[in-house]
Amino acid sequence: MKQVRSQQGEILTKPFLDLCKMILPVLDKFGTSLSPVKSDVGGNINRLSIVYESNPTKFNFLHSVVQPEIEAKTAKSSSSCTNALLWLTRAMDFLIAVFQNMLDHPEWGMSQVCSSAYSKTLKKWHNWLASSSFMVVMKLAPDRKKFVEVIGRGNEDLNIQMKEFCTRFSPFLRENHKFLVRK
Repeated sequence: MKQVRSQQGEILTKPFLDLCKMILPVLDKFGTSLSPVKSDVGGNINRLSIVYESNPTKFNFLHSVVQPEIEAKTAKSSSSCTNALLWLTRAMDFLIAVFQNMLDHPEWGMSQVCSSAYSKTLKKWHNWLASSSFMVVMKLAPDRKKFVEVIGRGNEDLNIQMKEFCTRFSPFLRENHKFLVRK
């Protein structure tokens, strides 16, 4: 995992977004069941990347990307980078919960893994229709054994890598939540 923090301990924009991008191919392996999540994650990464790329020095730190919106009181706009960071963080929480469920419950099928992760993370932020739709889509989750074969491809250390990703990436998400709640 790349260095995501500066020497001062702040989350660096590009490495954080690059890590999030690394999840997109994993989401592809879920097939259509997680295509809405992949679309949201990709769109939010893109929105944040555009602002970062407009001035990499000014927006070197992740939270500096949303600071101008907070100051201009436009952070709550649905097209804001603040909203993108919020939903990117929530989606990554969901994916961490998926990986953690896979580690903690080897007997669960992927539908149960994903449904449980959804209930713990995203469900509280969705209205009834979105929540119902998501739960129906979770029924389309791939067979667990096939999914593990596809994402693992001969990698015997898959569980170790998932655990490491969950352990090392979760603190960034917690920090994002704390920052966003304060703003």
